[in-house]
Amino acid sequence: MSGYHRRPFQQHKPSMFNRLREDIASIIDRDPAARNAWEVLTCYPGLHAIMLHRAAGWCWWHGLKWFGRFIAYLARILTGIEIHPGASIGRRVFIDHGFGVVIGETADVGDDCTIYQGVTLGGTSLNKGAKRHPTLEAGVIVGAGAQVLGGFTVGAGAKVGSNAVVVKEVPAGATAVGNPARIILKQARSPQEDAAARMFAAYGVSPNGDDPLSKALHGLIDNAATQEHQISKILAALKCAGIGCETMPELDKFDPASLNRMVE
Repeated sequence: MSGYHRRPFQQHKPSMFNRLREDIASIIDRDPAARNAWEVLTCYPGLHAIMLHRAAGWCWWHGLKWFGRFIAYLARILTGIEIHPGASIGRRVFIDHGFGVVIGETADVGDDCTIYQGVTLGGTSLNKGAKRHPTLEAGVIVGAGAQVLGGFTVGAGAKVGSNAVVVKEVPAGATAVGNPARIILKQARSPQEDAAARMFAAYGVSPNGDDPLSKALHGLIDNAATQEHQISKILAALKCAGIGCETMPELDKFDPASLNRMVE
């Protein structure tokens, strides 16, 4: 991917104050702790980091690269959030809490994304001019401590669970959990269930976002319990028919409930 070219800093965009109003409104809409616009404007480091990134990005894309890096460095000191001035950040992006967030040079963050503290949008390649960092499409949620590493795409509306380590593409609407991340594909749901999932998707965790490995283990345990029940019925029927069966040494009683609790 040595031929990768960064898109230039956006020229046709809403005014600075319109963008700021839009950002504040989106934070109030998504964060139940936000009480009013003044509190968001003065006390939310994620908003401050985005505002400073816009200034740093303008400098970067107009040839003032050192000055862009210096503004980004000051933003890191003030907010604890490090965004490379070459990164592309969309509209209404919300960095909640934000401490320890790192966003690399070739990262693209789409509109309406939510990023929590300790997240890294990092690269696994050292090739200059290549797309080294991930692209988050619109509406992606990245949970606290998650590491998204590489030049792939996380599809629109996808969720990355807290502390997940994602090193491959995530389909739109899916959820990635675990280390290394496993993909839970979105299942068809009613509009009401979709709305509820969006409301309770903080930190990239949705109500039905169980670990697929855990789901597989629960399925195996339930299947084993069903088979044991069926075998017991077969042995009882054989005994009633006068057919004797070789007696096996008795083992510990199979308890699917306790095994399911252990998996959880």
